[in-house]
Amino acid sequence: MLNQNYQRTVEELRKLASMFWPSELSRQEAELSIIPKLIETQDQFIAILSVDVSSLEGLFQIVNSSNMSANLFLKHLLVLADFGGEMLQRLNSQFNSIFPLGKLDYLWNTQNYNYSFRVLPVLGQLNNSKLGISGKKLLENQPLSELHKDIIAVVLFSGSSIDEKTAEILAKCEIGNYIGQADKLQKFIKQRYIWVSRITAGSQSNTLGQITQTLVKKYLEDNLDIPSVNIKANGNLPGISHTESNDRPTTFDIVASKEDKYVGIEVSFQVTTNSVIERKAGQAKSRFEQIETLGYKIGYVLDGAGNFQRENALKTICSYSHCTVAFSLKELDVLCSFLKEYFL
Repeated sequence: MLNQNYQRTVEELRKLASMFWPSELSRQEAELSIIPKLIETQDQFIAILSVDVSSLEGLFQIVNSSNMSANLFLKHLLVLADFGGEMLQRLNSQFNSIFPLGKLDYLWNTQNYNYSFRVLPVLGQLNNSKLGISGKKLLENQPLSELHKDIIAVVLFSGSSIDEKTAEILAKCEIGNYIGQADKLQKFIKQRYIWVSRITAGSQSNTLGQITQTLVKKYLEDNLDIPSVNIKANGNLPGISHTESNDRPTTFDIVASKEDKYVGIEVSFQVTTNSVIERKAGQAKSRFEQIETLGYKIGYVLDGAGNFQRENALKTICSYSHCTVAFSLKELDVLCSFLKEYFL
């Protein structure tokens, strides 16, 4: 008989939930995707650009006095401008062609401005690592460097360059037009943010839910420590199907199996509310009954403020689950304990 503490109520789950991306997992997450960190700091980024300044130097002062690191601020800008690694290399290698005078002359609020580059072009390659915006480096709190300033100037105003060739090459670098205009800035960023960019949108896995699924799978692989247990993403349980004819196997986010024992695990982390949790709730009763009949188990990893706004859906899921946990290292240990009790 499994420990009944694994079958949580919504109230119990709420007390254990992270609600927003748990900081203790940030370093593991950084190797998989920068999405959660950008989502977490998006409002802070918008607040910095919403300050009405009269010059780039004024903006640099705001960035320096804020709690946001310069490298993270720059990463937000690069994502919005769809300015990836290839463009950084091109900017550096073709710098003298793009900016023949070594400066950027641009139009801002109907006035002409110019920015003289401090360190561009740099020796060697200009890449994410050198800017502190890749993987673990993004978690380092880097102060605003001369190189950061140069790239920020490029990304903010090159699309408004007085030189037509420069403006054409860097047409997406137009974010500076929205500085100090909070409403327009908010609309622009919300419309164009993360998921429309090739930098981060390389595959469907760049959603918070998919990242959570990947982390849960990896955590189980690293910590379950049961010989011969297979852990598979997007797997099936024998005999569990959408249809009575069993011709459409049901897919679970993660399937853990050993010999004839199977556990389906569904994962959902939603910071803002959407219909995903409703869909999972709608399937919960039927899945549970099929799984019970065959002697298998089903568990859920549920977290995020958005999910807890759909309390009725969560109640349904908790009613039809053998193990329900939140998303944190401590909670994933509970899931490991549940699996050990079942498999051993």
